Amino acid sequence: MRWRALVLALVLLRLGLQALLWLLLGLGPGLGLPPRGPLGLALQRLRGPGAGPGAAGSGRGACGRAHWAAGLRRGRTDEYERRYSGAFPAALRARMRDRARGMFVFGYDNYMAHAFPQDELNPIHCRGRGPDRRDPSNLNINDVLGNYSLTLVDALDTLAIMGNSSEFRKAVRLVIDTVSFDKDSTVQVFEATIRVLGSLLSAHRIITDARQPFGDMTVKGYDNELLHMARDLAVRLLPAFENTRTGIPYPRVNLKTGVPPDSNNETCTAGAGSLLVEFGILSRLLGDSTFEWVARRAVKALWDLRSNDTGLLGNVVNIQTGHWVGRQSGLGAGLDSFYEYLLKAYILFGEEEDLRMFNAAYRSIQSYLRRGREACNEGEGDPPLYVNVNMFSGQLMNTWIDSLQAFFPGLQVLIGDVEDAICLHAFYYAIWRRYGALPERFNWQLQAPDVLFYPLRPELVESTYLLYQATKNPFYLHVGMDILQSLEQHTRVKCGYATLHHVINKSKEDRMESFFLSETCKYLYLLFDEENPVHQSGTRYMFTTEGHVVSVDEPLRESPWKDISPEPRSHELRAPNSSSNCNRVPDERRYTLPLKSVYMRQIDQMVGLI
Repeated sequence: MRWRALVLALVLLRLGLQALLWLLLGLGPGLGLPPRGPLGLALQRLRGPGAGPGAAGSGRGACGRAHWAAGLRRGRTDEYERRYSGAFPAALRARMRDRARGMFVFGYDNYMAHAFPQDELNPIHCRGRGPDRRDPSNLNINDVLGNYSLTLVDALDTLAIMGNSSEFRKAVRLVIDTVSFDKDSTVQVFEATIRVLGSLLSAHRIITDARQPFGDMTVKGYDNELLHMARDLAVRLLPAFENTRTGIPYPRVNLKTGVPPDSNNETCTAGAGSLLVEFGILSRLLGDSTFEWVARRAVKALWDLRSNDTGLLGNVVNIQTGHWVGRQSGLGAGLDSFYEYLLKAYILFGEEEDLRMFNAAYRSIQSYLRRGREACNEGEGDPPLYVNVNMFSGQLMNTWIDSLQAFFPGLQVLIGDVEDAICLHAFYYAIWRRYGALPERFNWQLQAPDVLFYPLRPELVESTYLLYQATKNPFYLHVGMDILQSLEQHTRVKCGYATLHHVINKSKEDRMESFFLSETCKYLYLLFDEENPVHQSGTRYMFTTEGHVVSVDEPLRESPWKDISPEPRSHELRAPNSSSNCNRVPDERRYTLPLKSVYMRQIDQMVGLI
């Protein structure tokens, strides 16, 4: 019995010492004690004067008095004040803007020199990449590459945003003269829509904008060729919506022959339900309801399949039976842009049903996916994290998040939930600081990557840019500078920027995906270019999920067919009914929130840098 008493005494002594350290220093995880939650992060209250709580999530943590402010060493505090909380000098901002432009130019010029007219650049060996004809099952390549000069098409509006009118005109003329969609290429409908269709529509609107905010981007003799090309591509994608019992499209089509005979009947929610923005713009520019109608029907079909108990959707569905093959509900791959486009479709087109669906979805996300304390920036308990759950029960399915989820803070900015966006963004930025990149999957329980590659994705940069626009806090300029420097240090190679095969040892893959130029470089440039017409022209702009700029104006809110017929003119399709009883209107307030030095200190503690 004595040894039991001795063990008990030692345990109580250790607990007492730990409790004493917590009370005296308030440093918890920073002292090597076991973390309380994902990466052991606890955030100090960041709310500024007049700032509201943002959208109220149900949360999982208890509210109480924050204790992080106590016991900080003054010297360390000053260092973080100097690094993050001070002004970002105008000269430094200009240098970072020029470096972001230089990053784009280096990648673009090398693509044109070594890869065009092929779809992508292999930046290590300085040559082009097209579809994998020898292996049709290589979907990682063939879903994206359609033998239509993808990188050039995808980069068109980035050239305009950076003010390069001469290269923009040259690129537009090259696309018109050399790109054709009459190809024996089987591509993913989603990728062709967001990368190619979206870019053609964005560039067309830039050319035909009477105000020309980016400089003179008019093209001599232009006769709406890009719009006609967009229609041609969309018509070739339409067979995906035919012969499905649910109205949810097939995931792939052959641009010449239609849906392949052996086509898969399973598709992901994001792939099938994130076509409405591009298809809707095309319909409204042409005055033809067909394209918007089929895309909207797919969204409604998916919406009607959500769980009656949780309101959540799964990530993979059978397009013929409506059966959920993948029951995982989260914010990453398979679902991300579905939520994004519910909101952005409402912003563009003003359809109240889109807003009702988004609000209902956001409420379910907050109720079942969000873990952590109820208030983002105050109280005890773990900071917020959005996890992957079973769509029917809301029970945790795994302990990883993927890098695509880093888009979500930016979406929260658009609805005014800025405080929660700040805390969630910190989580992804902390991972970036640990590795100099975002691993494709990160296990928040093991605090280690599950999938180690980083293909130059833009999502964290996008959220950083939008948070800076919402808060104007120089912290996000420092974040952007960190990201830019990491990209230059770890991914730049002989002829461009390469995918990281392994975020720890920084080994590389010979691929530069088109979104690096259309999104990653664009958002970095806009972050540092305060005077850009996107910010200054007085016209409201929105970015598609591929980063293509679209002006939000009345012409896109006019649907001439609405009062004539709810059906498309050229297809015999019927839409299911859909309804939602959630009437919460997004909070449109903008906050300027101070970022305390303790906040930055905790980011470093979070990644084990202190």
